[in-house]
Amino acid sequence: MVVILENSATKEQIENVIKHLEDYGFQIHKSTGVQRTVIGAIGVQPGFDTRKVKILDGVADVYRVTAPFKQASRSFKEDKTVIKVKDVEIGGDEIVLIAGPCSIESEEQMFKLAEVVSKSGSKILRGGAFKPRTSPYSFQGMGEEGLVIMRDAAEKNNLVTITEVMQIGEIDVIEKYIDIFQVGARNMQNFALLKELGKTQKPVMLKRGLAATIEEWLMSAEYILANGNPNVMLCERGIRTFETYTRNTFDLSAIPIVQKISHLPVIADPSHATGYRDQVPPMARAAVAAGADGLMIEIHHDPENALSDGPQALLPEVYLELINELKLIAKAIHREI
Repeated sequence: MVVILENSATKEQIENVIKHLEDYGFQIHKSTGVQRTVIGAIGVQPGFDTRKVKILDGVADVYRVTAPFKQASRSFKEDKTVIKVKDVEIGGDEIVLIAGPCSIESEEQMFKLAEVVSKSGSKILRGGAFKPRTSPYSFQGMGEEGLVIMRDAAEKNNLVTITEVMQIGEIDVIEKYIDIFQVGARNMQNFALLKELGKTQKPVMLKRGLAATIEEWLMSAEYILANGNPNVMLCERGIRTFETYTRNTFDLSAIPIVQKISHLPVIADPSHATGYRDQVPPMARAAVAAGADGLMIEIHHDPENALSDGPQALLPEVYLELINELKLIAKAIHREI
């Protein structure tokens, strides 16, 4: 249920509305927007008469949220969520760029690529320390040692960091070094993990599952939101279809659809969506044109010898050239990079 307050509502009136809702057994989430204050009342109260709230002083309107994803819905929060991480804002007018290798492999590699990320104007350094691989014999990541390396490389180049968390037991160690948690496609419906991430306050980037519908994706985000963490961003990284010419099918249409029904920022990952480096630049350009709030792109200085996902990693010089093209597209849709 959403309670819209009058613009003239006093602090005392707002507190009185909240008290009544809590007495009725609702969980309260207050959102103060540019034009109005909205109170989200979460909880199932069969047969509850909304008139009990509508008659309270300071209340302009009350209506039920019909979408199953309550807190992720635009009905719950009309203004777009902007996530602030240090001096980086995700979800605002600027399209944020996230770049780095699939896996952290060595100190030399991370420092070299962090310099490229910084030089390009990108704000966030990515790198995997705990790697979910299809084969148990593939490189599984450097673990905490890799996190230390990435933290040092990021600090030297004034970058924010993001890495994937695969299980609950990794949260504490990752939280010590990293600014943003990433939940991979295979863990999108790992609800126990999502609940624990909801208890942290660090931002979480939730990747769309391999065959997840948009509603299932948003319902997974709801697990994080419902457990207290409002700093959630979504990442479209392609879905599995019958097509074999690409690694996945990049669902560009999901970007405007999600932005219409949800207030959460949407990031696009053309690297995992296509799986081949020659397809990454055109899909990155298309994602910006479609309205993505950010891009996550894999880069590597020696992709032929990368320990994971080398075929989809851009060379640094190609990435730098791509950034110049993306700036032109961003300007055309009244945004900036």
